[in-house]
Amino acid sequence: MEERYATDLLAGGAQGVGYLLKDRVADVAEFLAAVRRVGDGGAAIDPEVVAQLLGRRRRADPLVSLSPRELDVLSLMAEGRSNAAIAERLVITEGAVEKHTQRIFAKLGLMPDDDANHRRVLAVISYLRS
Repeated sequence: MEERYATDLLAGGAQGVGYLLKDRVADVAEFLAAVRRVGDGGAAIDPEVVAQLLGRRRRADPLVSLSPRELDVLSLMAEGRSNAAIAERLVITEGAVEKHTQRIFAKLGLMPDDDANHRRVLAVISYLRS
């Protein structure tokens, strides 16, 4: 719940903004320091909320688990290139492209029983959304 409030609060910018959990407000010295920062145009965001927001962002991005080479392959797939064209562009074999493609499908949770072309389209859609 704190994540939603913090996200809404920060959507307008982070200057002169403060969001502390009750635990931080109980520490008077820490609370006063936060009030001064906000009053001076700074920000005071509870570290626990920041950690939750960063964790959620990492979890929400399905591409975070892909290797740099897998991202290269997926990027070229998004350009509409065939496996042969991807292999030529990356100077690797078509077999290597196929292995990268299979790992991409697995990491994105696209099941092998789905149609291969369907999985390719779904992988590209995930790429474009990220």
